[in-house]
Parts: sequence; structure tokens; C-alpha cells
Amino acid sequence: MSGNIRTKGGHGSLGSRLSGLAVAVGCVLFLGGLVWGALLYQPYSVPTDSMTPTLDVGSKILAQRVDGEEVRRGDVVVFTDPLWGNTPMVKRVSAVGGDTVACCDGDGRLTVNGKPVDEPYLRTGPGGRTVASGTAFSVTVPADSLFLLGDDRHTSLDSRTHMEEAGQGSVPRSSVVARVDAVVWPAKGLLDRPTGFAGLPGGISEPGPVMPLLGAIAAGAVLVLGGGAYGPVVQRVGRLTKRRPAGTAPGAREKVGT
Repeated sequence: MSGNIRTKGGHGSLGSRLSGLAVAVGCVLFLGGLVWGALLYQPYSVPTDSMTPTLDVGSKILAQRVDGEEVRRGDVVVFTDPLWGNTPMVKRVSAVGGDTVACCDGDGRLTVNGKPVDEPYLRTGPGGRTVASGTAFSVTVPADSLFLLGDDRHTSLDSRTHMEEAGQGSVPRSSVVARVDAVVWPAKGLLDRPTGFAGLPGGISEPGPVMPLLGAIAAGAVLVLGGGAYGPVVQRVGRLTKRRPAGTAPGAREKVGT
């Protein structure tokens, strides 16, 4: 016998078909989202506190695999470079090839090609004053290279530390392996794109598809669970209906004659 419970008009059969469709669509969304996410994104753990308060040490992040040519000013990137230890590191792009980046102006801000950049993500320094760097510098970034700084400018070992090396602390764009899109743990969500760099040529980058991906995975899980639960729920309701005497309302007691 078929396990389907048929009601008047065949609605049970229709419900079964719809629940099966929901499970199938849910599987496509859930598994497709996971596969797509695995192809586009790479999880990393932040190794140091140089990016605080934006990224705490030990934070779990999702970084989109991108070509270095796609990187814009203000992006937080994962990169590897032999002169920096040849291990994955996380820093913020403060200037790109051809830029002259300097610090600091009268208000303690970084300047790129003479334009001051507001950086609200920086950690406040001693005395409650926020400055883009504790040491003054001025560098013209070589072509196809990036000047990288940590958000904690008081402790970060970044391009300023390597200014005596080739490229004056800059790293080739080809060193970039991914761009950070979201913080998974602790759950901070999407990383804000810094508007301070928006007025410079090239603008700032757009967020990757991490939110649509998570939405597809969540929707798929709901459809699979909901569609899978339909059959057992209908069967349970059917059994309860059969046990109830004909014409007896739910919850009513049968009268016993005297």
C-alpha cells in the first residue's frame, strides 16, 4: 500500500508532491550554496592582534579568493610574501602602485596623493588621540604593488617596518590570495568597506556574494527540514483523526447513557 494519506479531492497526494519538490529544491540550494562557497571563499584564522579592533586575534574570517589586480584601497587582504615570513598575513591596503602615501597631516591622518583619509576603524592611541602612524613617513608605491598597514598602528608590523627593503615596504599585487569579506567568529558579519578611500581614483571594492550564499544555504536547510517533516506530520494527524469517534469534536467527551 502507498504510504500517502489521501484526503477528499486528492489534497494529500498534492501535498506529498509539493513536499518532495520542497526537499529537492532545498537540497539544490543547500548543497549548491556549500559548493559555491567552497569555490569562492577560504576560511582563515587571524594570527596576530595587528588588525584590532577590526579583527581580533584568533578571529575566524571568510576571505574571497581574488586576483591581486581586483584589490582596491581600503580592502583587508590575506597575502604571503617571502620578505614578510612567507606565511599568510592579514593587513589593510592603504595605497596602490603610483600613490604617494604619507603620514601624518596636522590632524594625524594618513594622506594618499595629498588627500587626507579618514580611518574610523583605527585603535585609539595613548592619551585618547587617534593617529594614523606613530612615526612619520612618505613613500611612493612601486607599480603593481600595495602598501599595507594594520589597523592597530601602534603595534602592527607592516609596510612601515619593511621600508628599508626592496619596494620600500610594498608587496606585489600577486602576493594577495584573498580579500576578507566577513567575520564568522565572533559573529561580526560583513566587513565594512571604508568610505575614506572612496574619493580616490578607482574607488573602493564591492562586497562579495557571502550574504546571498548564506541566504541560499539557510533557505535550503529550511526547505529540506520543512518538506521532510510534512509526511510524518500528516500521518500523525491522520492517526489522531481515525481514533476520534465520528461526529465528535476535538476535545469533546463521549456521553455515557444511564
